[in-house]
Amino acid sequence: MWWLSRCTGTRAGSLRTRSRTRSARCPGCGGQSGRIHGRYERRLADAPLGGMPVVIVVLMQRFKCLTAGCPAVTFAEQIPGLNRPHARHTPVLRDLLGRIAQVLAGRPGARLARKLGMTAAKDTLLRLLRTIALDEPGHVRVLGIDEFALLKGHTYATLLVDLEARRPIYVLPSREAQPVARWLADHPEVQIICRDRASAYAEAARSAAPQAVQVADA
Repeated sequence: MWWLSRCTGTRAGSLRTRSRTRSARCPGCGGQSGRIHGRYERRLADAPLGGMPVVIVVLMQRFKCLTAGCPAVTFAEQIPGLNRPHARHTPVLRDLLGRIAQVLAGRPGARLARKLGMTAAKDTLLRLLRTIALDEPGHVRVLGIDEFALLKGHTYATLLVDLEARRPIYVLPSREAQPVARWLADHPEVQIICRDRASAYAEAARSAAPQAVQVADA
């Protein structure tokens, strides 16, 4: 059974605790072990409290695997809901930063996180963003289509946005008409298309989504 001793404040924004787990399961072979090999401290950034950054300092235990021939030999305990291997954030903070990354991505997300008491570099947010499994877009009634540069002057892609949900839903690898037309053909529920004045997007909308009203930007 996993549980923690009572947390006590050691300084502003810091909580110190320890694990009192008596045994743990080896991730290598699945065997249970109660032989403690040693202890070490983990520092985990947690969700802010009253706008103040919070760090949980946990005295963790390392167990010796009792299974002969197991390649793990020793292993560190993992407390569900608190830590994961090599993680520096608690799952709660990771989820909050992930939500910020989904909306604002790198630098803007890092600035907002700092204002809210969560310290995270732009690269950290971008790494989090790459690990998040995005929800399926479902039915899209009002679709936004626009190009953006992967490498300005050389490589372009097309961004599709659900304008009612106000979130990106798909990136197409070029700004040609054919990929857009294929996507529209698979989504006959689209009723309104807001696009720039590129002829490729107009052609794709006419051929693959004749039921949709087209709105071109100025």
